[in-house]
Amino acid sequence: MSVVGATLQVVFVGVGAPLLVGVMRQARARLEGRAGAGIRQPWRDLRKLMRKQAITPHGTGWVFRAAPLLLAGTTLVVAAVVPLVTTDSPLDGVADLFAVTALLALGSVALALGALDTGTAFGGMGASREMTVLALVEPTILVSTFALSIKAGSTSLGAIVTATVDDPLSVISPVSVLAAIALAIVTIAETGRIPLDNPSTHLELTMIHEAMVLEYAGPDLALVEWASAMRLSVLLGLLAGLFFPLGIAGADAGPLALAVASIALVLKVGVLGVVLAVGEVFMAKLRLFRVPELLAGSFLLALLAVAASFFLA
Repeated sequence: MSVVGATLQVVFVGVGAPLLVGVMRQARARLEGRAGAGIRQPWRDLRKLMRKQAITPHGTGWVFRAAPLLLAGTTLVVAAVVPLVTTDSPLDGVADLFAVTALLALGSVALALGALDTGTAFGGMGASREMTVLALVEPTILVSTFALSIKAGSTSLGAIVTATVDDPLSVISPVSVLAAIALAIVTIAETGRIPLDNPSTHLELTMIHEAMVLEYAGPDLALVEWASAMRLSVLLGLLAGLFFPLGIAGADAGPLALAVASIALVLKVGVLGVVLAVGEVFMAKLRLFRVPELLAGSFLLALLAVAASFFLA
């Protein structure tokens, strides 16, 4: 059943990620007094982009064309590995938190290299800012999850979630609280949301992700937007799985348990997405030079979580 569970995770992330973005946009629209375009609008946008002609800027090479494919491919692999529906993954033996962190970083680096390949000022600026954020985000993801792995005795994400299921009260421990706060902050940064980045702006003084994808168009842009939505879904699902693993199917789960786990995944990720969207309405974007300070603070929280895990072990 491990292959079935991994397949379900990939399908849910691939199909549901644009719908999650639509739900978040709709929640923001309602709070701002607007009707909104509907939760299926991101899928309509992707379909429209797929019908357009692919345009490649003059002077770019294979790096520019391969970046969207690599970004989407690494995200799908991560979706198959992390415990979203089930803790039993066919890739669990070779993919732990170190591999997942490396795959996330690989997608970000590929997109940054694609932006640099255009030779434009916007691309270089966005890539530089992305690498600054990446230098603090990826270590925080690794360290905060490592703090949870000490008690589980394994760096496997499935084993970490299983340990939390066996001991639900560990979620309210100092280690889990510190790790949860750190991981929540870097999830916002990794997905380019307010207050660290604004996914709906094109103001050159503030944008990070949008500056890197300005030269993409048509199917390439659709792939980048789809991959970005999937990364948001995967990270929110990982956050929910690590600290609220209610409903996740175990290694010996049957079809009914997988169905319940799928419903639980949709509900948990949907709630987290709405909470994130609501928070964006009442928060302003940070000034760019304050972003590293916030991310450095999250890394410090992750280090404190590791220290507390050794102290309490």
